[in-house]
Amino acid sequence: MSTTRTHTRTRTAPGRTALRRAATVTALAAAGLFGAAGIASAHVTVHPESYAKGATDGVLTFRVPNEEDSASTDKVQVFLPTDHPVLGVLVHPQDGWTPKVTTTKLKTPVKTDDGTITDAVSEITWTGGKIGAGQYEDFNVAFGQLPDSTDQLMFKTLQTYSDGKVARWIEAPTGGEEPENPAPVLKLTAAGDENAAPTASKGGSDGASKATAASNDSSDSTARGLGIAGLVVGVLGLAAAAFAILRGRSAR
Repeated sequence: MSTTRTHTRTRTAPGRTALRRAATVTALAAAGLFGAAGIASAHVTVHPESYAKGATDGVLTFRVPNEEDSASTDKVQVFLPTDHPVLGVLVHPQDGWTPKVTTTKLKTPVKTDDGTITDAVSEITWTGGKIGAGQYEDFNVAFGQLPDSTDQLMFKTLQTYSDGKVARWIEAPTGGEEPENPAPVLKLTAAGDENAAPTASKGGSDGASKATAASNDSSDSTARGLGIAGLVVGVLGLAAAAFAILRGRSAR
């Protein structure tokens, strides 16, 4: 006597399978997008990203994020160029941090309407504070005048952690590609360039307000760009899912 066994296979509807696959692809794409954005913003940057050549009475903001999970940042050193010096540098008080300003005698004095400048700030060091994991700190530096003899200023920066590790943000971009440890770079554009940050008018507080507004606009633009990119990824994923469902129904 023979016994016949019947094996029953549970089949998943093609539409559901395609929907799950599309959702997975969408999630992975979104994760990759925002993961890449996080990596790109992990280094020290200067804001705004550009100023007009020879701009006067403005503010530069150095944003320092902490990228270590088990250590905090407790020292920040920003080196200012002396071949194209930034004149009239003033450091804004920072809660918990003690700044030390180092000046250097210039090889080539700079002639201004107020006289000849022979010394300029070459280094600013902040100590005593703490930037924890997943946090950042903005260090504001006011200037009296930017140079008009170069297209960009590179601010090499050393970031020291509580465990002794030093992140050296000192590399210049080459061939249009960003290096592994890029230094903050401020682009200097021709006067009247629409892409340049507003040149602050003399008066101090007005210049600081305009520079801060420009920095905030830059951050807002980045956030809006990431939001739009995320929406695009989501829409594409949903479209792929809908197409897969319709295709599955046609096959049946």
